[in-house]
Amino acid sequence: MPESVGTPTDNALAEHAELEAVLADPAVHADQSRARELGRRYAELGPLVAAIREQEALAADLADAREMAAEDHEMAELASQLEGQLAEVDVRIRDLLVPRDPADAKNCLLEVKAGEGGDESALFAGDLVRMYTRYAEQRGWQTELISATEGEMGGYKDIALAVKSRNPADPVYGRLKYEGGVHRVQRVPVTESSGRIHTSAVGVLVLPEAEEVDVTIDQNDLRIDVYRSSGPGGQSVNTTDSAVRITHLPTGVTVAMQNEKSQLQNKEAGMRVLRARLLALALEEQAARDSAVRGSQVRTVDRSEKVRTYNYPDNRVADHRSGYKANNLSAVLDGDLDPVIQSLLDADTAAKLQGASS
Repeated sequence: MPESVGTPTDNALAEHAELEAVLADPAVHADQSRARELGRRYAELGPLVAAIREQEALAADLADAREMAAEDHEMAELASQLEGQLAEVDVRIRDLLVPRDPADAKNCLLEVKAGEGGDESALFAGDLVRMYTRYAEQRGWQTELISATEGEMGGYKDIALAVKSRNPADPVYGRLKYEGGVHRVQRVPVTESSGRIHTSAVGVLVLPEAEEVDVTIDQNDLRIDVYRSSGPGGQSVNTTDSAVRITHLPTGVTVAMQNEKSQLQNKEAGMRVLRARLLALALEEQAARDSAVRGSQVRTVDRSEKVRTYNYPDNRVADHRSGYKANNLSAVLDGDLDPVIQSLLDADTAAKLQGASS
């Protein structure tokens, strides 16, 4: 990629042009992983390059309009309009130049865990899974079940999903990462006969999905235990030692899998989750070294560490980080998450801009 010797916009244009030339070479596509990463970066730069081109065209039109404004009243009005449009594009470019987190372009693993509230928490975990699944469908993303433990009355005690995007310009992790945290629900449980409102908590953890090239795992650093699966499942469940627990000894990160019928399948699924957790850990450590940590996700699934509240009696959803509030809870739970997520994107951009200027 080009060295950063010019302005940020010059560097972006140069990098975009070089990527375009590289991606036009058929030999590059022999390495699918590299071609995919280059394609993601090219798509990521697209909106910024388009805005820069728009800025250049507006600046040229404005110069012409100003030159004729002294003799033509209409040109003076046009110049005023162009100044306003140029100011809007300048702000858009400034926002697009805000550094992105390195994992934003990745797909992700989404884990939902029931917390305080027992059966009601598991039921709400199921509601959140439906919300994320519907949101993924609306954006054209794919979801894949990795593991799940169902609640006794429905919903999930815990569940892990892989979420993937077919469109490099619409990355998954860059949007869903803001869902990490404790989600609180206030409603009358189906088991409540007196009509009393209960408060329950569900934890959501969002991890960038790691490819093998992202995380190097020494097999000597792993302890792999096998045991008999428990709970509902196929014929092999409860009869063979097909469940797998993988412990990464240097970090203590542990992953257990029992959904698949064979040890090999459970090990492959477990390694997939382990790589994602180790990548997330490495990114957190890097962010801490750069003094760029802007809050963790789930530490404990406790009602006091809430990031968002879903209030059924008032049909209200409130995000406690961005201050977003709306009385459209049913729509949000049906997958209409974009306005909530956009409020978090805007808040994060504002915080980065403030940090850059201080």
